[in-house]
Amino acid sequence: MAIPLDLLETFVAVARSGRMRDAATHLSLTPGAISQRVRDLEELAGQRLFTRTQTGVTLTIAGRALFDALDEPFHRIDEARRGLAAPAARRVRVSTMGSFAASWLVPRLSRFAERHPEIDVELETTSRIVDLKREPVDLAIRHGLGDYPGLISTKLVAPELIVVASPALLKGRPPIATAADCLTFPLLHDADRSDWRLWLEAQAVETPRNLKGPSFSDDHLMVRAAVDGQGLALVRDTYADADLRAGRLVRALAVTWPTRFAYYAVATAEALQRPAVRRLCDWLVEEARQASETPSAARMARGRALKPVALKPAPRAVPARGGRARSRHP
Repeated sequence: MAIPLDLLETFVAVARSGRMRDAATHLSLTPGAISQRVRDLEELAGQRLFTRTQTGVTLTIAGRALFDALDEPFHRIDEARRGLAAPAARRVRVSTMGSFAASWLVPRLSRFAERHPEIDVELETTSRIVDLKREPVDLAIRHGLGDYPGLISTKLVAPELIVVASPALLKGRPPIATAADCLTFPLLHDADRSDWRLWLEAQAVETPRNLKGPSFSDDHLMVRAAVDGQGLALVRDTYADADLRAGRLVRALAVTWPTRFAYYAVATAEALQRPAVRRLCDWLVEEARQASETPSAARMARGRALKPVALKPAPRAVPARGGRARSRHP
């Protein structure tokens, strides 16, 4: 029996990303539809192709053999589809994290469209490793150290960690005057529950062994929880910018903690030779420069600086194989 092409395409998408949800986004399907297609393919194949894990899926031996046979042909199919979907000269596919796209990039894209109406921007939000030399992605925006062998990276913005809260949470309570005062409020944590501890330790605050409160794998979700009044959030300023300007959040404490990482626009040298990609990259740099020169950014830069401290070991933004752009954050 011939195996339908859509099942094979779904298999390749899941194998590349390692997550049903990312494959669903890539194929514009629901995670349930992706899961059903995988089950259908495994029934037709008569064997398991994936092993389910807590974080996603991994290939079985049979799955690896099938993926090795299909990966390159589907790359060629993707390239052919890309060429048919829109002229290469006017279409730019961008990969970035959902939180950065929602808080920084998307609110600004209308300005790019006004300046370059002839260029179509296709935005893909994912935290997976992107192979810019093989996948149909022209430009990746990633948070890291800017060290991507075989690729060209251009620094955009270096956001800071700030303490934010909803006005409702702070109403009727003593003001937060020091970092230690944050411990009297519920705290919202990053995925590995380390940012609050490091931030407090950086300011010589004796910190309890167990800091309670929910944790979030996506900073954008943490900001939403803060807007809902669930606790104090320690987030990058870019993620909270829109809610701060709208008054849904306020800076609960003036002290800032600059991060060691920045957001970079990453691309191959070949991609940057295309005028559309080059124009988008130049526009991103211009937007980042203008954002850093705003009065609010200038005030934040004059905030009280912290003394250098030993920070947690940070995963270097270096690809496992040449041409792959990875990021610490989703």
